[in-house]
Amino acid sequence: MHLLSVLLGKLLLWLLVVGWLVACGRKEPAATSNTVDRRKEYIRKIPGENEPVPEEVVSRGEVLIAYSDCYDCHREEKKSKGPAFSDIAERYPIQPAYRDLLARKIISGGFGSWGNPVMSPHPDVSMEDAQTMVYYILSLKYRPVH
Repeated sequence: MHLLSVLLGKLLLWLLVVGWLVACGRKEPAATSNTVDRRKEYIRKIPGENEPVPEEVVSRGEVLIAYSDCYDCHREEKKSKGPAFSDIAERYPIQPAYRDLLARKIISGGFGSWGNPVMSPHPDVSMEDAQTMVYYILSLKYRPVH
């Protein structure tokens, strides 16, 4: 009886070692198109034609953003607390309706458009300045990719 329990113990140990070796030898699958699909879902691009924006409006928007607290939560090229400006530009066409929608979101705040982050309100930003900031953000779709 003692010999049987010793053999069963050794067999169990051997099975555990083999299982561990097999599990450790597996490699993680390489990034697949699923990664791309998640990014597409994150951005959810809205179809539409882009209207031209005067360069002086874009330049003024860049200055307004530089002197605001936007960079506390956003970056131009990568997600931070909030979405990247380039992702916002990729989602929305440059049209007055989206300019106004996003300008109101800057002023009033909001949540849910990009998942869980909450956009804090900026009630002291005028509608005109918010629209100019939005034009700058949406113009980033024309910047060359680094």
